Amino acid sequence: MTLNRCRFGALLLAFACAPVFGQSPEAASPAQPPSQPISQAETLLFMTDHLKGATLPSHFDYTFRRDGTMETAFEDSVEMDLKPRGKDKGNLATARFLSGNRSVKYPPVENAQGNPVVGWFLDRDITEMERLTGGKSPYFRKRIRLALVDKAEVRPVKFAFGGKEVSGTEIKISPYLDDPNKAKFGKVSTAKYYVFTLSDQVPGGVYQIRAVVPEDGATDRKPLIDETLTFSKVVPLKG
Repeated sequence: MTLNRCRFGALLLAFACAPVFGQSPEAASPAQPPSQPISQAETLLFMTDHLKGATLPSHFDYTFRRDGTMETAFEDSVEMDLKPRGKDKGNLATARFLSGNRSVKYPPVENAQGNPVVGWFLDRDITEMERLTGGKSPYFRKRIRLALVDKAEVRPVKFAFGGKEVSGTEIKISPYLDDPNKAKFGKVSTAKYYVFTLSDQVPGGVYQIRAVVPEDGATDRKPLIDETLTFSKVVPLKG
């Protein structure tokens, strides 16, 4: 396996070439030939050094909101600590992803470059897809990978942040629109989409991630599920 292929397969779910969901790194690799060029969306999400210039050690706070008509809404938090591993040894990212009975445990990520919150968000989302549909995580990972390779919509955006307008990039994917197994999804609409908002003017490079399940594909009604992770703040890490 080439280094780039390993990095891509692992960074897609932010596990730094470690086994994913009990699989070997080979099993976690993308469903595409190693020679196929990495897409713009993949590069922006997983091969860009979002954490370049971050002061170490730092503590990143993100707000996590779940809304929609399908299940009970809630608001929680996601935290990431970024610490030095020692002189010239890179960094170590650790997560506190949600709290209480919603908490998800993730192993530390060594030498994080692409912001691990992207992988953590997708990992939890895939687990939710398993719970809601009865499907299996490798299938949902594959659909997301294929969407990022072939069908991602990438466009420049401007949004309000820190009391001013900043520039960024929006990536949107709809992995299940043409899914041959869509009849098995039950109430989870195949119109589900993900929106990633990135900007180098936001600490950590990731401003917001959304996963939305419209009701029967409709855009004029409240969605069944609307989960959003949004950057809140970064502060020096004490201790």
